[in-house]
Amino acid sequence: MSSRKKAAAGIVTALVFVLCTAATVSPVNDKFFEIMKAIEVYTNVYKEVNTYYVDEIEPNKLMRTGIEAMVSSLDPYTNYISETDVELARLRQSGKYQGVGAKIEYIDGLPTILTLYKDQPADAAGLKTGDRLLTVDGRETEGYNREQLEEIMRGFPGTTMQLTVDRPGVGKKDISLIRGDVNIPNVPYSGMLADNVGYVALTTFTQAAGKNVRDAVAKLRAENPELKGVVLDLRNNGGGLLNEAVDIVNIFVPKDELIVTTKGKVRDWDRSYSTKNNPLDLELPVAVLINGRSASASEIVSGSLQDLDRAVLIGQRSYGKGLVQNIMETGYGSRVKITTAKYYIPSLRCIQALEYKDGKPVNIPDDQRAVFKTRAGRKVLDGGGVAPDIDLPVLGGKAVTQGLLEEFVIFDFVNDWVTSHPSIDSVADFRFQDWDQFVDFLQRGDFEYTSKAEKALEEALLAAKEEGYEVADQLQAIQKRVDEEQMAAIQSYKDEIISIIEKEIAGRYYYQRGEVQMGLRNDREVQEAISVLNDPARYAKLLKP
Repeated sequence: MSSRKKAAAGIVTALVFVLCTAATVSPVNDKFFEIMKAIEVYTNVYKEVNTYYVDEIEPNKLMRTGIEAMVSSLDPYTNYISETDVELARLRQSGKYQGVGAKIEYIDGLPTILTLYKDQPADAAGLKTGDRLLTVDGRETEGYNREQLEEIMRGFPGTTMQLTVDRPGVGKKDISLIRGDVNIPNVPYSGMLADNVGYVALTTFTQAAGKNVRDAVAKLRAENPELKGVVLDLRNNGGGLLNEAVDIVNIFVPKDELIVTTKGKVRDWDRSYSTKNNPLDLELPVAVLINGRSASASEIVSGSLQDLDRAVLIGQRSYGKGLVQNIMETGYGSRVKITTAKYYIPSLRCIQALEYKDGKPVNIPDDQRAVFKTRAGRKVLDGGGVAPDIDLPVLGGKAVTQGLLEEFVIFDFVNDWVTSHPSIDSVADFRFQDWDQFVDFLQRGDFEYTSKAEKALEEALLAAKEEGYEVADQLQAIQKRVDEEQMAAIQSYKDEIISIIEKEIAGRYYYQRGEVQMGLRNDREVQEAISVLNDPARYAKLLKP
């Protein structure tokens, strides 16, 4: 027998010995045996499919499908990051990357510029919000997935990318874009509201978020001696770096205050995070705005300030992400992001959602949540987000307005509107006056907004046809009634929809800063915060048991 065969035989014998021994020693070793068995079965299946499947397959694609299915069965945050996705992951952590400086979303199968960041490469090249990318360096983008698009758009800073875009109202246009470092501001706007109340918007917890918020609050205090309070807006903020969350809490609470404890299976990885610096202000009243899209680090800040009775929370229950992820190297430039712990805020509650459906947290009744107490003795609940102290319902017409947003109807209308409006007044002075034009846009034949009711009707019509029932006339009559009710609902939420349109328009001309400023004008949560911060007795009462 050759030395190579002897070595192989020795390895097999040793493995068999280890597995057999593992099966008889302890439950831990039993689990090790199950793992080794599962790996062997997986390898064999992969090999057989790759060898005998009737059509040619892409081995990497097949393997990725298997890995993604495995990790997605755990929670929405444990996932595989291919080499192509690594830059995107780095962006989410740092806010700085080499790229184009635009948020891109797939609309009708084509990558579309959803948001432009001021003075970044895409903006400097002359790209516009609404541009649909047809080709990148001569390669058509239709049918590409996000990973493939990132692959062809990647490149070194200073290199040039040739784009062909379809611009609403203009048509095809060729653009040269020079890649470069992209810096996305995490505090796009801060300033004074009415009645001596300050405002700071934080959109993401990337590097220096804590410093930027502290600087913004310090500037508001220095420039406004009569400052009565500050509003910290964490709505739609999906989180980011944990240490930045602790630093933001530290602005308003003393040094050495325990803010977050993480606990997982590997006890050596358990951590405690306390404030490290002297606070900026321990007395300034604070109102924090949250909603259903405030998650992770946003919930650390809002939940900790609530647990320490240091701020009043206003809005809707937050998302409910109390999990910690770590990224592990898996070879060939790829990573796997694994949930390794849960985090607990000062009251020792965990705000992690207990159940998911379609990747979204399922609402759990309050009577099924464990009760904890804030430092002052107020009752707070775990399991499924942070509940605000002042609960304001989502603005009316949720189904209608959310449908218009999720189907990019308002986005498409504004794309059309800006083509005939090269400029607008300042954010403070602009008023949208073209409601009838918007209604006409909705009624065009090429407009598609399909409500849940309409989808159900379409499915019923197809089922009836398959089963031989003649109910088309009746269903069409119902469809007509649904259309009428839908337009009536849109009319009833006119003011809210106009506010959304104005915000979208302001973003086109004045970028993130303008969008935030415009949003403040008709913001019910902001008005409630101003009211609370100008009423010391009410503010104090909200923070007492």
